[in-house]
Order: sequence, then structure tokens, then C-alpha cells
Amino acid sequence: MKILVKRLHSHDLPLPQYMTPGASGLDIYAAVDQEVVIPPGKFFLVPTGLAVAIPEGYEAQIRPRSGLALKYGITLLNTPGTIDADYRGEIKVLVINLGDKEYILKRGERIAQMVFARVEKVELEETDDLEITARGAGGFGHTGV
Repeated sequence: MKILVKRLHSHDLPLPQYMTPGASGLDIYAAVDQEVVIPPGKFFLVPTGLAVAIPEGYEAQIRPRSGLALKYGITLLNTPGTIDADYRGEIKVLVINLGDKEYILKRGERIAQMVFARVEKVELEETDDLEITARGAGGFGHTGV
């Protein structure tokens, strides 16, 4: 499947790319104009300088990079973020610093990954009764810690 991508203001940065042959996500790059300091506990909306045209029936999910999370406590709010098929604006990534030191974000840094996935449309039908299962209404922590 081909996805059309438009550079908005990041002509010097690479297009999103798979970093290994078996990778599921394309790494995307920070298109900040200058270094950004993100203090512990604070968040920042990172531009990527890109827009995409996703075919109907698909979405792009924006996910954190595990290395940034492990080494610096940098992850994403609203994760996974969803880019809908009809959105044509700039892809932006909402990062948060959960680490204990300030993080310096640099232009061209790999900041997140983008995974494309099929989306099934469903039709909701209201009912007064649902099928009973062994789990039932057991929610958070219902199987133990």
C-alpha cells in the first residue's frame, strides 16, 4: 500500500522510515526550529513538518519510541494517537517528560513511530441485555496483580 506524504516545512529531514526490515512502525522526526527544553513533568507538542493522505478504511497510529522511554522517561500523551483517513493537517506528536531530568529535544531527532492499521466500521445496535461471559463486568485488576 502506498501512502502519499507531503513535506510542509521539513525539506531537510528524512521522510518517515522503517529502521529495520521487520519493524512495524515508521520512525518520524522532530521538525522543531531550535532545541526545546522539556522539564520533568512537562509536555510539548512536537511538529513533524509532514501531512499524509491515508486511504479510507485505514488509520495511522502514533506510538512512543521504547528507547526514549527507557533512557529518558520520554513518552507520548494520548497514545496511541490516531490520524484519521480524512485528516490532512500536520502530524504533531504530544510528548511528555516523565523522567527526573530536563530533556533537550533537537531538530531531526526520531521522536515517535507511525503504524498504519486497517479500521473496521461497525454498526451499533442498542440492546437491554448482553451475552453473559465468565469475566462478566470484571475490570481493572480483576484477575490479580
